[in-house]
Amino acid sequence: MSVVVVNPIAFPSIDVIPAYPEIFLLVAASAILLVDMFVSDRRRLWTYWLSIAALVVCAVLSGLYLAGGSTIYTFGNMFVADPMANLLKLATAITVLITLVYSHDYLVDRGIVSGERGGEFYPLVLFAVIGQFVMISSNNFLSIYLGLELMSLAFYALVALRRDHSTSTEAAMKYFILGALSSGFLLYGMSMLYGATGTLDLTQLAKSLEAGITNRTILVFGLVFIVAGLGFKLGAVPFHMWIPDVYQGAPSAITLVVGGAPKLAAFAIVMRLLVDGLVALAVDWQQMLTILAVLSLALGNFAAIAQSSLKRMLGYSTISHMGFLLLGVLAGIIDGNALSAASAYSSALFYAVVYALTTCAAFGVLIAMSQNGYEADALDDFKGLGKRSPWTAFVMMITMFSLAGVPPTVGFYAKFSVLSAAFATGAAWLVVFAVMMSLVGAYYYLRVVKLMYFDDPVVDLPVAGRATRTDARFLLAVNGIALLVLGIVPQPLIHACVEAMARSLAS
Repeated sequence: MSVVVVNPIAFPSIDVIPAYPEIFLLVAASAILLVDMFVSDRRRLWTYWLSIAALVVCAVLSGLYLAGGSTIYTFGNMFVADPMANLLKLATAITVLITLVYSHDYLVDRGIVSGERGGEFYPLVLFAVIGQFVMISSNNFLSIYLGLELMSLAFYALVALRRDHSTSTEAAMKYFILGALSSGFLLYGMSMLYGATGTLDLTQLAKSLEAGITNRTILVFGLVFIVAGLGFKLGAVPFHMWIPDVYQGAPSAITLVVGGAPKLAAFAIVMRLLVDGLVALAVDWQQMLTILAVLSLALGNFAAIAQSSLKRMLGYSTISHMGFLLLGVLAGIIDGNALSAASAYSSALFYAVVYALTTCAAFGVLIAMSQNGYEADALDDFKGLGKRSPWTAFVMMITMFSLAGVPPTVGFYAKFSVLSAAFATGAAWLVVFAVMMSLVGAYYYLRVVKLMYFDDPVVDLPVAGRATRTDARFLLAVNGIALLVLGIVPQPLIHACVEAMARSLAS
């Protein structure tokens, strides 16, 4: 295990090496934007394949850095490339790549990647990914906020991309207003911490707090705003209001862009801010996260039961899953003891990766069913799917089982690992409550399975047929099978998460 702090003056040739994925993606996104200006609609497939290629290169670079296992601080200690960051970047690149493959036909069918708006989608997605990468590797308040706003601004535009649809523009307006409010919370909290400690660097912030030379009242006051801003980015109650509306209002492909990979980046800034920078205030933010987790588990699961829209149901489901994710984060430090930190935080990392993979499968099925301008959003659209398209129904069944935490899917092991970490804190009531909420959640997930296999179809629509490309159908099959295989053999992914987290915490 090695930790390197790069001096950009002494070693200018290697200063940018840890940021190669971000630099390459920035150049690629700019080039794709220029290429799109000079191609016709018939050749716009080039922008799609170039975007896929750019993500593949980023995934390879992140994988190589992850295999190296080292931690490098650079750009004046503002940027850190550690194993946790490299694993999250790898997962983010793969998630977005899957999203683009699933979405291409859907976007073409609705004119989102053709005509006047054709040049906007892929560069906006890539710029959002750059923002997520910067968030993941940030070690400074400024770089965290820079990455966060780059991602958020791209998402505001993406949600509103169908500007001739009132539902999409309404969702974008709500997202923008609440997003600006949450950014204000986060920025105000950062300014309070800077005023109390005199530093923007998270490493120096942690040292200052350990020395105990700052005013604790001001620190806790700033921490409240930090947690509020993080709660919005995660979609935790009571900062969840935007999720159901954005999930339902945005086109399904863009909903997947907003609801999949960004949760990995949000988890990263939770770790950077709370664990790396504010670990001395763990007692305070653990209490706050406990409240957010309990409220998210309760409201997310009970509200999802009443939904007739699958996208809105998945939105409330996301809120409940963020509650589970917070359980892993708050379990890292027990009575000031951080001996179980690596195990607890790696369980939360594992949960975040599994959630992103499962979300891709769920929306992949939904997108495959939304053909010829028809939006397969209502639960009734899934009635009789087992008869109309057995393989698509099977993938959706595995996805619902994984979201519900039913063995032997990987979702079961994700929830089990988080609950085990939470139980180690001695908060048995919290574990019992989470299990009870999981049982509530199982109802609306299994309801989808019941509709697919035991109800007669209301509409007879072609599903994943000729209108869906072979590569998308193949990838959807691989995605669904992966949820099952990783549930049967979860050890490689769990081991990767444990190793990445342990090495990152040791640095």
